[in-house]
Amino acid sequence: MLYQNLHIEIDNGIAVITISREKALNALNSQTMLELRYFFGTEGPEMEGLKGVVLTGAGEKAFVAGADITEFRDLDAAQGAAFAKRGQDIFFLIERFSKPVIAAVNGFALGGGCELAMACHLRVAGERARFGQPEVNLGIIPGYGGTQRLVQYIGKSKALELLMTADMIDAAEALRLGLVNYVVPAGEEVTKAKELIEKITTKAPVAIAKVIESVNALFEDGIDGFATEIDAFGACCDTEDFREGATAFVEKRKANFLGK
Repeated sequence: MLYQNLHIEIDNGIAVITISREKALNALNSQTMLELRYFFGTEGPEMEGLKGVVLTGAGEKAFVAGADITEFRDLDAAQGAAFAKRGQDIFFLIERFSKPVIAAVNGFALGGGCELAMACHLRVAGERARFGQPEVNLGIIPGYGGTQRLVQYIGKSKALELLMTADMIDAAEALRLGLVNYVVPAGEEVTKAKELIEKITTKAPVAIAKVIESVNALFEDGIDGFATEIDAFGACCDTEDFREGATAFVEKRKANFLGK
């Protein structure tokens, strides 16, 4: 695919994806969503030597300031439901990606932007970052998973408050609530995200993928997370990485994982 709105740079095995619609505050239009779907559903899973993904926004003002309202303001109920489902399906690709995906939030993460950040496995926020789900100001609700993931991260009561008041919170409050993992000085978000991926890369790749799968299972309807964990544990026991990790532990040396 010829990317129009995503700028992708591979740096030592880490894909840094920048949503590049700076004049529109990186709002998620249909083309951007199509490109995200292609990377996380097609290109990324086949990318040899990929350690992980850092997702950020162009410029200093916004990570992603929301979805592109001009594209859905005239939808009827059926069209709106299809619009939301498409967005959720794309964000599930990110959430279920087998390599770590970290949002480097460098400004406003509002509406669909907050939902995109929450679909990532971890979040690093710059000091100027702001988070919010302001959809009720438009007479709608979040449609890309915001009502579900926000509760998962910060709890029902506070999530309801933010969803119903449309209030924004700053990076420090997001950290206190557990919405983000780290707050760093502005401009250092991508650097910190890369550091986290490099740290994760020293662990067994198959085990990391199984951690992601097992944690996600807790929140999937009809899926027994404990049973998923049992199966994942068993699968890990049958890998070369497990044998290498156990041997390295006994021999008191650093493991050399091959992802097999």
